[in-house]
Amino acid sequence: MLPMRTLRAVLVLGPGRSRRPLHLAATAVFVLGGALLIWSAFIHFHLWSETDGYRSIPTIGPLFLLQSIVGLVIGIGVVAVRRLWAALIGIGFVISTLTGFLLSVAVGLFGFKDSWLAPFAKEAFTVELFAVVALIAAAALCFAGSVPHARAGTTPAGTTT
Repeated sequence: MLPMRTLRAVLVLGPGRSRRPLHLAATAVFVLGGALLIWSAFIHFHLWSETDGYRSIPTIGPLFLLQSIVGLVIGIGVVAVRRLWAALIGIGFVISTLTGFLLSVAVGLFGFKDSWLAPFAKEAFTVELFAVVALIAAAALCFAGSVPHARAGTTPAGTTT
């Protein structure tokens, strides 16, 4: 188990305002992941707000509205913060959304069974899959950017030439 100080140090890894190529790539992937979260939130809000939309389905309707609000907040947070902890929250949120949909299609959820043929089902699923991939890439780039690199012509401590 990691000491609390080490865990905190790991969770705050991120590109910050650095202009290093790796950090710029991480920033781009954080922005992409956040934008995809916001897109998913918009799809859920659109489906909830339609006259004959999900809002009329008990439990599922409020969950669609909640998903759209929380997805918007997390998406903005991922873009604004660009830290490992934000990517992990985004990944967890998207995985829970995908899991809810898959459960709803396979066995039903809260007395409601959804379908792949429902409006925007495939689109939302695709957007959310891409969001997970982008946020995993952002998290990986946080780690990659934190590894100290030896300067050219020097030998890292503890090694021999």
